[in-house]
Amino acid sequence: MKNMRAAFYDGKGKMEVDDYPIPNIERGEVLVDVKITGICGSDLNMNKAKTQADNMPAGHEVTGIIVETGEGVSKQFIGQRVAVEVLGSGRACLECWYCRQGQYIHCPNSTPSQKYINQDNKSGGFAEYITRKINGCFPILDSMSWSEGALVDPLATSVHGLRVGKMKGGDNVAILGAGTIGLTAVAAAKKLGAGKIFITAKHPQQAEMAKRLGADYTADPSDGSFEEMLFDFTNGRGADITVETVGGTKSDSLIQSIDVTRNQGTVIILGVFYGNLGINWNRSMVKELTMQNSMCFSVIDGVHDYEQSIEMFSDSDFNLREIVTHSYNLEEIQKGFETAYDKNTGSIKVQILQ
Repeated sequence: MKNMRAAFYDGKGKMEVDDYPIPNIERGEVLVDVKITGICGSDLNMNKAKTQADNMPAGHEVTGIIVETGEGVSKQFIGQRVAVEVLGSGRACLECWYCRQGQYIHCPNSTPSQKYINQDNKSGGFAEYITRKINGCFPILDSMSWSEGALVDPLATSVHGLRVGKMKGGDNVAILGAGTIGLTAVAAAKKLGAGKIFITAKHPQQAEMAKRLGADYTADPSDGSFEEMLFDFTNGRGADITVETVGGTKSDSLIQSIDVTRNQGTVIILGVFYGNLGINWNRSMVKELTMQNSMCFSVIDGVHDYEQSIEMFSDSDFNLREIVTHSYNLEEIQKGFETAYDKNTGSIKVQILQ
């Protein structure tokens, strides 16, 4: 079995690169030569929470080129440039009730649930190669760069949230947090016809980028200026749609999202929360808010969120690529993680080149 280079969390606070078997290609799968994998905020948070070293590479913001196909997959796919939907349709059984509804992330038979964990030669995107089912490989446009291909995953996360949250053209949208998901939410909301877009940003590079992507107003999340600005513009009502992208172990941003959303508005929760937040839900009930949780991607009205996201890049004015501030090769992945952690570096999105 041939080896490739792959990166692992060492259980002691660092990423290290070592040899690792190239994954076996099973029925229905393809082998993708990984070109770029983005470092997601969830990668940073999961490493902080881990107490043991990885036994397989992580990484899910993946783009690359199909170089080999498994049994049941046509050779015609070889050479196709793709964005890989690693977490849902790339692993789903495609036969259960959830898969038949296009809700692949909820598939109870998802291949990696135990099989990948116990199999030493499966891989995430922080490696030279990855295998996934052909259904999880979405062709990217000829005009798209590899860097843009690796942005399809975070963009699709925001596209999915706005679609399940039923954002309508002209809706005023508040976005809490200006990390990658907050910024992709700006780009997606703008593309889907939002009215005014308001966003909280802790760091100057985030605020500047939000404006470049289409946000109308930015403000610090902690000094009350965001609420003042939003309520002033909406005559005291608040946002029609609020997108929470912060998550974490505290309820502050969730409470703020309830506070800044108008009566009978919608809060879309994209941030990942941990532990018991102890939140009082009475205010959201009194305001008759729709609290819409959103997880990854699905098919809505016959269109996968990845497909809609890729189509957004067909517009030459769609400048999401500008959020990529730093790139490192695989052997330098530890430096990439350090840069992504430290916002004083000016980092927004950090990508790893294979």
